[in-house]
Order: sequence, then C-alpha cells, then structure tokens
Amino acid sequence: MQQQSLVESFNAAIEGFVYVFKSQRNMRLHFLMGLFAVLLGILLKFTYMEVIALCLTIAFVLFAEMFNTAIEYTVDLVSHEYHPLARIVKDIGAGAVLLSAMTAVTVGYILFASRSGIRIEDNIVKLRESSWHVTFIALILILVIVILSKLLLHKGTPLRGGMPSGHAAIAFSIGTVISLLHPNSLVIFLVTILALLVARSRLSARIHNLTEIFIGAILGITVTVLVFQFLRI
Repeated sequence: MQQQSLVESFNAAIEGFVYVFKSQRNMRLHFLMGLFAVLLGILLKFTYMEVIALCLTIAFVLFAEMFNTAIEYTVDLVSHEYHPLARIVKDIGAGAVLLSAMTAVTVGYILFASRSGIRIEDNIVKLRESSWHVTFIALILILVIVILSKLLLHKGTPLRGGMPSGHAAIAFSIGTVISLLHPNSLVIFLVTILALLVARSRLSARIHNLTEIFIGAILGITVTVLVFQFLRI
C-alpha cells in the first residue's frame, strides 16, 4: 500500500470531518452549539484557561460523535446481517457520545455560571428550597437506579421490562411526592389509586411480574422519602 504524503493525509482528515459534518445531524448540532459557546465565552471575557477548558470539552464531544460514526460504518461494512454483538458495539459508541455530551453540559454550566456571577453554593440552597427541583432529583435518581439494576441483573432493556418495574417506581414516586406536599387523606387515596392502576397495567400487559412491580413500588417510595428528608431538612 502506497504511503500517503503529508498533504494527502491532511486532505483525508479534512474530508473525513466534512463528511461526518454533512451526513450526521447530531454532528452539525454539536458543532454549532460548541461554536456558540466559544463565542459567548469570548463575549463574557473568559480567561485563557477557561477558553482552553471549553474548547477541549467541545472537541471531546465532536471526537466522540466522529468515533461513533466510524464504528457504525465499520460494523455495517463487516456485518450485513443483524447480530447481537453488532448492536452492542453500536450502543457503546452511542453511549460514549451521551457521556461526552453530559460532561460538556456540566463543564459549560460551571464555566458560564461562575462568569455570570452565579455561585453554585447559592443554587444548591435554592434547589433544597424548591419542591420542583427536589422532585426532579428524586425522579432522576430513581430512573438511574432502575436502569443500573436492569443492567446488573441482565433482565429486560433499560426502558422496558426487567427488574424492577420503572413505571411502578416512577408512579409510586410521584404519588409519594404529592402525598408529602399535600398531606390530605383524599389526595393520598387518589394518587395511590392512580399508582396502582399504572402498576396493574404493567402486570396486565405481561411486561412485568408481581415481584418486579412490588420492588419498583418500594424503590419509588423509599428513594423519594429519603431525597425529601435529606434535601428538605
């Protein structure tokens, strides 16, 4: 195989970037958001170190997107038929993009919040005083626990089936939130009925068995009560 010259190597690299940019909508979205973030950072007079951190984070996201695209094309080239391992490889690549995007959001929030005069400590206090935010934290925590449990137990998919029932966990969590914020016997009775109906629907559809639903309900109630006790003290 003939070795490429330095110019040809650069041309190939640029063409690869341009191809991903043209063919992948997420790549274009990430690039435009990154460009906007850099321009906004310059407008807010970021320091050199802050600009470097922002650029490295954006490059990390773009790299993950390009890497994921390369994996998908490689898998499609090697395997023309459906194969479980091919799906796993693609899922891992997509997970890398998701992880890089979550990291970018966290870094961006810290940089822009500090430059805008917003202290993270003040936001934490506001979170603890807001029922909306505490509820959101409880629901996200439950969703994470449910997905991790299914992955560890190798049952169902992250969003369907398996142990425990995510629908039951979320339904009973919402019911617990409403009961804590509005401790009225009629309200508690009604939200409990609604949560039971959600659980019943999962059982009727044979997506979950009774044990999975029961564990999900206990998980939703327990995590919600603990989050409210910890953040609302």
